[in-house]
Amino acid sequence: MKPPVRPAVLASPDYPFSPVDAAIKLDQNESAEDFPAPLKALVLERLAQQDWHRYPDLNSDRLRAAIASHDSWPAPGVVVTTGSNVLISLLIQMSALEGRVITVKPNFALYGLDARLLGAALTEVPLKVDYTIDVDAVIDALTSTLPSDGPTRSAPAGVIYVPRPHAPTGSLVALQDLERLADASTGWLLVIDEAYHQFCGTDATALARRYPHVVLLRTFSKAWGLAGVRLGYALASDHIAAQLQKLVPPFAVSVMQTICAEVALAHPGYMHDRVAATLAERERVSAALADYPSWQVIPSHGNFLLIRTPDAAAAFNALLARGVLVRRQDSHPGLEGCIRVSIGTRADNDAFLKAAGVGASR
Repeated sequence: MKPPVRPAVLASPDYPFSPVDAAIKLDQNESAEDFPAPLKALVLERLAQQDWHRYPDLNSDRLRAAIASHDSWPAPGVVVTTGSNVLISLLIQMSALEGRVITVKPNFALYGLDARLLGAALTEVPLKVDYTIDVDAVIDALTSTLPSDGPTRSAPAGVIYVPRPHAPTGSLVALQDLERLADASTGWLLVIDEAYHQFCGTDATALARRYPHVVLLRTFSKAWGLAGVRLGYALASDHIAAQLQKLVPPFAVSVMQTICAEVALAHPGYMHDRVAATLAERERVSAALADYPSWQVIPSHGNFLLIRTPDAAAAFNALLARGVLVRRQDSHPGLEGCIRVSIGTRADNDAFLKAAGVGASR
């Protein structure tokens, strides 16, 4: 007899990522530079002073307080986990089991993967032709009906995932449009994924303060340069955070993760400097590609560029043959021919431009 594995798990594909070795790695939207060496040394010094045989904080209360101070958010409304991707699943467990998940298409793969794994009815709203989120269509989806074996049934509520900025396109939904969605989604959980918010200059904090059903997701993996540490968090109303915390395993965040984040939060200047450098490089690379005869650069508010090419496979392979790894996006609907290029260091970006056959812009 076969082990009891749920059909949804058996039917689920693996996460769509295959590691590839390359001298220049511009495929995962990581920080262009590593965590600063002096801060690494400080982390290791503090870590050596800890008792490793003791469990960490039950609910990461010390780190929650540090995040709350940095983000100007009440500490009881902060929930910390080992990556904001974990929170995507936990929020569905909290609010959408036997309910619905609405998001956009294309999107971060885990929205759909987790919805299907957890048995939620998934609605994916296509982007507009200009790659922006169709907020009116998302609002319409809230009251749509779902097919069933019998008569058409009313759609239950659940969770809405809206990335801001959107990945992989880099488009940015306007805050006033998000407010319209918040007004229309009473009875739902509206989750705004702000993984890249430092690169767009705005965030939805004020909106989340006004609407208790709005939750913000943030991460230490992008602008903070701590992808290898695996740490993310939610900002929510006290009530939502208290319920969400029940789904986080006890002692979930390690001593090392806690100290890394605390040191980063105590020295935010390095992050702001690197964001500024990334924005300057994003504009420089975009300008250098502007006159490329067959590539179209999509305006971006993230730490990456989406580029439409005549043939994504050919572009990917040509770049890889010259030692530069980017990410193909042509399997997504509406992104035929597209590749996504993370913004790296100036040297990385020059290598990419040279590999692409473009002269580096000064």
